[in-house]
Amino acid sequence: MGVALTRSAQWTAAGHGAKTLEVTPLNEAIVKEIIMFVESFIYKYPQEANYVFVEPLEWKTNLDPSAFGSGYAVSGTTVKSEEVDKNGEPLLYLSVPQIKIRSFGQLSRMLYIAKNMKLKEAQACIEANRNPVAKILGLDYNIISEEIGNSFVSNILDKITKDDDSESEIKMKIALQLKQLDLHLLNHSLKHISLEIRLNPGTVKNDIELLKQFSGKGKQTVLESIEYTSDYEFSNGCRAPPWRQIKGEICYVLVKPHDAETLCVTCSKEGVFLNGGKTDDEGQINYERKGEIYKDLVTLLKEKSAIFSENMSKQEIKFSEQPQKDQPNEAPKEEVAITHKASVTSRKSTQEKNRINLGRSQLTKRLEPSLNWRTSVSSKESRNTLRDTQVEKHGGKLEKSRSSVSPGRAQLIRKSVEKIEEIISDSSSESEEDEEQPDHRQEANADLPSEYWQIQKLVKYLKGGNQTATVIALCSMKDFNLAQETCQLAIRDVGGLEVLINLLETDEVKCKVALLDCGKHSGEPAQSSLYETRDVEVARCGALALWSCSKSYANKEAIRKAGGIPLLARLLKTSHENMLIPVVGTLQECASEENYRAAIKAERIIENLVKNLNSENEQLQEHCAMAIYQCAEDEETRDLVRLHGGLKPLASLLNNTDNKERLAAVTGAIWKCSISKENVTKFREYKAIETLVGLLTDQPEEVLVNVVGALGECCQEHENRVIIRRCGGIQPLVNLLVGINQALLVNVTKAVGACAVEPESMMIIDRLDGVRLLWSLLKNPHPDVKASAAWALCPCIQNAKDAGEMVRSFVGGLELVVNLLKSDNKEVLASVCAVITNIAKDQENLAVITDHGVVPLLSKLANTNNDKLRRHLAETISRCCMWGRNRVAFGEHKAVAPLVRYLKSNDTNVHRATAQALYQLSEDADNCVTMHENGAVKTSFSKYQPMVCVITKPCEHGSRAIGNYIENIRHPGDKSKSFADHNKTVT
Repeated sequence: MGVALTRSAQWTAAGHGAKTLEVTPLNEAIVKEIIMFVESFIYKYPQEANYVFVEPLEWKTNLDPSAFGSGYAVSGTTVKSEEVDKNGEPLLYLSVPQIKIRSFGQLSRMLYIAKNMKLKEAQACIEANRNPVAKILGLDYNIISEEIGNSFVSNILDKITKDDDSESEIKMKIALQLKQLDLHLLNHSLKHISLEIRLNPGTVKNDIELLKQFSGKGKQTVLESIEYTSDYEFSNGCRAPPWRQIKGEICYVLVKPHDAETLCVTCSKEGVFLNGGKTDDEGQINYERKGEIYKDLVTLLKEKSAIFSENMSKQEIKFSEQPQKDQPNEAPKEEVAITHKASVTSRKSTQEKNRINLGRSQLTKRLEPSLNWRTSVSSKESRNTLRDTQVEKHGGKLEKSRSSVSPGRAQLIRKSVEKIEEIISDSSSESEEDEEQPDHRQEANADLPSEYWQIQKLVKYLKGGNQTATVIALCSMKDFNLAQETCQLAIRDVGGLEVLINLLETDEVKCKVALLDCGKHSGEPAQSSLYETRDVEVARCGALALWSCSKSYANKEAIRKAGGIPLLARLLKTSHENMLIPVVGTLQECASEENYRAAIKAERIIENLVKNLNSENEQLQEHCAMAIYQCAEDEETRDLVRLHGGLKPLASLLNNTDNKERLAAVTGAIWKCSISKENVTKFREYKAIETLVGLLTDQPEEVLVNVVGALGECCQEHENRVIIRRCGGIQPLVNLLVGINQALLVNVTKAVGACAVEPESMMIIDRLDGVRLLWSLLKNPHPDVKASAAWALCPCIQNAKDAGEMVRSFVGGLELVVNLLKSDNKEVLASVCAVITNIAKDQENLAVITDHGVVPLLSKLANTNNDKLRRHLAETISRCCMWGRNRVAFGEHKAVAPLVRYLKSNDTNVHRATAQALYQLSEDADNCVTMHENGAVKTSFSKYQPMVCVITKPCEHGSRAIGNYIENIRHPGDKSKSFADHNKTVT
């Protein structure tokens, strides 16, 4: 943390006051990473969280004493933590406006109390404590004065040796954690800086002037207007006041899109963003940033205005690009034509037109990058252009590869080339010699490595040589590192890929990289053995080629249609491990497609995959497990894995944790196999659940995703939930809720929600603040995470001791849930409806969500054909009817008629939920009229509809609804039919 804050963070220039962090995306990213580290510290390192700092971290805070609750003694403008050190001094002391904190535990709690102000509090703390590590651990542990490396660890170990006590050990652990954070911040800063695009006044001015040209009242214009807030331009091109230019701001513009209110935009060196707008008629600007930072003005406007984005994309004019003055490149033919045509007009209009065209092309190029090649050049010129482009793009990599071939090998290659040249000269005709043109490209591109040209010569010999020359050329090419990009470009640029593919059609076995069909050979045993060895090697090379090709969906289909699955299945029975690895690797890649999984089952491949799990080869085990992971999406495959005895070796491989790639594959296979209950029973017998719990810490994320996924499936049974709780698995699961990996969050929320079904586990989750962490995930931008978190909250609310009070304790939590009903994702909507159903069981919470507009939002969702959403929506409407005039409000918002149509669903659960909702709604007479007009009674009693079970079976809400319907239909409000007619219909 010390080195990162010193070297990476961007501080204001030294002035009269103390240095402060600049308002930049990099600084904001650094502060957020530090906040994430501190927030999770109390959960990840509970023992270290209680360590008392050598000196307190002290700064001026904006926190109000009233924000502190239990665990703190509040008196006027003073706050003291009940947690104290060995001398009785509080670990948190606030005397407005100064705050002092002396432990990570109190820092973590302070950030939780700060809520939306945590970013400002963290920044104030960092600015006031420029060397926080020295204050936390003492000057001996100063990270700023240390280099990143082994010297720091050595110094720490020396201190531990001298001071052999528990406190020194804790200090060492904290020092190492802070060092790890420091490295993380430095790496994060490098990534952030590499992605930054810094603007300058010239770039901003050009964009604004171009947008002005395409603005106006017409339908095809991109904007209504765009103008600066200030007409004065400084000598450096900026229009921002000098005291704002220090912060990197360039100018401010007012933009009026066709479909949005006027936007006040700040253009700065770091990017563009919305500010607070004008504060008065005199044009004063509220400079505070509102929202995220965009790389340029066009990107921001595309995000804020759909019409702007649409009209920009409609620009289909072909604009010409002119080369810069300092570039000696020859102008394109199109540009020459434009220049010739422009000579007819005046010089002034030509220059103006070229300026506009150049600007248009730059703006259009930024918005709509094109991958289309010009068709006016020949194929040879196109290849040369492509080569030059690639060489320029990968210049650094080509430069590094100059010395990749040793001198001895280079000499051998030269001799091979000379020998090939002799063979070619003997077999080539005079006409071919006449057609051979001298290659001047090597002279023109002398900066390319020699391997580039040597490979291209070898490819030429492949094209025109006899079998002997072809074999020698292929052998010579093998001496190069063909995995290197330089060599690949050389082969591609000269058309070598087509040649290599054509060689696969030859009858000369030595020239073939694919022959999967290992045939049987008759004759002498020695000769047969020789043929078999040769065929196995050829098949192995073919499998390796297929493995590389199988990354592409189109290639997977081509392999399948060519009959590759039976051949791969035959090779899978071989005892040659070097053959098995590429074969299983190919199957692993292809098994992601459903058609392949069916073919894999038909060829009985699962049996051989299970068999090879017992191999001693770790790489083979890994790929077999990965193939099972891909195939086990299918229930029949999961059963086959169990029937062939594959669960036990998978469980035993969990104990070998050194090979993380294999561990990820094994845990993935266990996860998918655990979807079947019979497999879960077997895993419980093999003690796999206890082992999985032990893998919840100190593992890479790809392993954690699979481990938590497997535990989430196992948690569906009571016995397994008990095992997980007894093994201490609840806390590490809750700790994972603070992560950012979306796949991991989806799985861990499911697992925590499943554990919350048990009251004992729910008590632990509540004590660890797990419900609040789940609630915070409702803000996650990924819809799958939101939905999974919402499903997990349902059992938490059901099994909490005082659920109503717990829900109300989350500031803004109820409003957040209600606003999620505006989502477009059906799974999110269904899960949120389920949460609201549980929340509404508390009358006070029901009143609050009613005030937040839950009724109209639910009513808007009523017109849906999704049965899952229908079921939970009907349950929510039924529950919400129990407050105030919500029954009437649902009718006013047109929710009753769509509910009646739910009775035509084929899902019995939808019927029961709809009956409950109609029962509650039928308490209002007008709703009964609406039900009748939409055929509720006819639908309920029709022999063609399954809704009759709602009335005849234990669920009594259907009959109650009919009863209310008959009673309320007498209401004078129904003027369409007489009561006798309605009674006749019901009868």
